[in-house]
Amino acid sequence: MESSKRIILAVILSAMILIGFNIFLPPDRHKPVEDQGSAPAPASAVQQPALASPAPAGPVDEADDHQEHRLKVTSSDVQGSFNLRGARLDDLELTRYRETIAKDSPLVRLLDRAGSAQPTYLLIGWENAAGFTTRLPNDHSLWQVDGEQTSLTPESPVSLHWDNGAGVRFLIHLEQDHHYMVTVRQEVENHSGQPVSVYPFQRVQRDYLPEDTGSFTAYEGPIAVMNGRLADKGYKSLRTDGNGPDHVSWTDAGKGGWGGITDKYWLTAVGADASANVRIRYSYLPEEHGSYRVTFTSQEPQVIQDGARLGQGSYLFAGAKEPGLLRYYGRKLGLPRFDDSIDFGWFSFLTKPILFLLHWLYAHIGNFGLGLMAMTLIVKIVLFPLASKAAQSSARMRMIAPKVTEIREKYKNDPATMNQKVMAMYKEEKINPAGGCLPMLIQAPIFFCLYKMLNLSIDERHAPFFGWIKDLSVPDPTNLFNLFGLLPFDPTHIFSFLHLSIWGAALGITFWLLQKHSMVSMDPAQARIMQFMPIVYVFVMSSFPAGLLVYYTWNNVLTFLQQHYIERRTSLPVPLIGRKGKAPRKGGEKKKGS
Repeated sequence: MESSKRIILAVILSAMILIGFNIFLPPDRHKPVEDQGSAPAPASAVQQPALASPAPAGPVDEADDHQEHRLKVTSSDVQGSFNLRGARLDDLELTRYRETIAKDSPLVRLLDRAGSAQPTYLLIGWENAAGFTTRLPNDHSLWQVDGEQTSLTPESPVSLHWDNGAGVRFLIHLEQDHHYMVTVRQEVENHSGQPVSVYPFQRVQRDYLPEDTGSFTAYEGPIAVMNGRLADKGYKSLRTDGNGPDHVSWTDAGKGGWGGITDKYWLTAVGADASANVRIRYSYLPEEHGSYRVTFTSQEPQVIQDGARLGQGSYLFAGAKEPGLLRYYGRKLGLPRFDDSIDFGWFSFLTKPILFLLHWLYAHIGNFGLGLMAMTLIVKIVLFPLASKAAQSSARMRMIAPKVTEIREKYKNDPATMNQKVMAMYKEEKINPAGGCLPMLIQAPIFFCLYKMLNLSIDERHAPFFGWIKDLSVPDPTNLFNLFGLLPFDPTHIFSFLHLSIWGAALGITFWLLQKHSMVSMDPAQARIMQFMPIVYVFVMSSFPAGLLVYYTWNNVLTFLQQHYIERRTSLPVPLIGRKGKAPRKGGEKKKGS
């Protein structure tokens, strides 16, 4: 009776865990947001610090403020334009990624201008040091291109200039690489007859809150690495923890570093020169739609004497979080832990090699699903010694189970003596009660990392498998409840669990096979309760991304085959002491394990 209660409790807890996964770790359902028309433009993107003196009003070249002046930006991986009005990169699409798998689907738009449905952009500018009132370029200033260039490409760097009309000239030099990185150098040339003191800055700004702000397995929001420490504070932290007139919620200073805003697959960030002493701050301005900002400035103001010229370098990144490319940028440009913009989590020492192995297999096999299956097989082989150890321990525990039951019945009114007798038997037979659990505890973080990695891998996004699976990052589209698409309605609109897909059914069958094997030693009451667990798994997990279902199904098949192999070859290391005077068999006693 007691064992039945325990198994009922286990079933309830398992169901709660699975339902919790579906609630707190929902499958990714990113949908492209259609332009719903122009919204009112946010306030000035360049906010002067509290100690800075206000700059005078703008010059004549700001009269045609609404006229578009843009510099075309192209590389192998991006296309868009740089806004010469305000010196901002606010128009960028990724040429190798689309919103959906449809051939005519629009490209992923990573940066968009102020007033759009999803405004996100990168700003370049200066702030006055305390006590100085130099007229600075702002978000209305119109920059001029040196020469006749009309586009920024890897082969054609561009220089911009803006003159404040009082002898101070500001310059921005831009170099686009073949992927997602723009190298920036900001300079100030002073011929005003007096010193100028300014802070050059770079900013990532997002003037809206995304519908999807991340989950337990994938962080999304403001992120930075300063002094070797990762700071992922979240959108809510920026809204609630802001202090002072600039609403700064977090700040840090150091040499080099990077920071920006990360999404599940994309990153928009600023990187400081490795030798530059900089300060970073997170802030939120509660304007009409709210403005989330990650800003880099130099720690000390640059003092430019009359007749001198002084500058500082930085980097602007806007692109896909491709692990190999992020590592390359980190090494080449001195951006510490740049690949940690991918949320590898607490077990990053496991998640990183697993992700890199999967990427390598995918690159060589050419099919992400097959690469995933190959990686699962490799993990199974690596963990085979632990699985074999657990099977041997389980076999020995099952062999002495009748005697343990006998002791428990005999001393059920004397728990202390009962435990003493049971532990004495374990010691006599050289059995470790935790021998079967310990290997499982070691394996658990590895399988969690596999789950997390599948939620992060950009390789899985829009990756086809076989048959009807055109995208492994979304749920299997088939559903028994609408006769696999023959009936023109979606049952999940009625209730989210009304989704029984083909791969979900395959997963349920493999769970049933494993369960059937494990129920051999259960009493009938326990078996009747456990037989419903595969059904729970099917309905809860059918809405998971198809890639996860392929992984779990294939893993269950390998586990089933592995168990049969171990059972046939398991030789107990220490034979049990024979009962009723029988001597142990020579050479060890063979016994099936789990």
